[in-house]
Amino acid sequence: MIQRKQTLYLLISVIISVICLCLPVGRFVSSTITPDHSLYNLWLKSYDGSLDFSGCILFALLLLTCTISIAAIFTYSNRKRQGRMCLLNIFFLIAWYAAYFFTGFVTYSNDNTEFRMLFTAAFPAVSLILNVMARKAILADEALVRSADRIR
Repeated sequence: MIQRKQTLYLLISVIISVICLCLPVGRFVSSTITPDHSLYNLWLKSYDGSLDFSGCILFALLLLTCTISIAAIFTYSNRKRQGRMCLLNIFFLIAWYAAYFFTGFVTYSNDNTEFRMLFTAAFPAVSLILNVMARKAILADEALVRSADRIR
């Protein structure tokens, strides 16, 4: 049901997450002459074009949040389950940031490189906020239905 505002929040969250999946989320800037490396959700792309897939946990977490959001959109008739799915998405997005900081600042950084976050790293935070707003709207709908059942 697209007319519900929580469905719109979840749909925008999916769109933002898919955009983040496709764009680089960080850059490793070297203090030496070697060119920069770009961190995508699925791989680390080096200056010579080689790909390192050891950071693919970012891709897995973000793809998981996309699929859960899409599933939550289609479970509009079961509001309790939809609220739990939003809560699960919030957990996975927080885990994405933990993995992002671990990947950027611990795994690949050394004395010669500096990790710089790109603007697209803020997209999962926007998605997190949209999931919180969707969960709040879902719980408000559930409370409204419960109060209407009490009146009858």
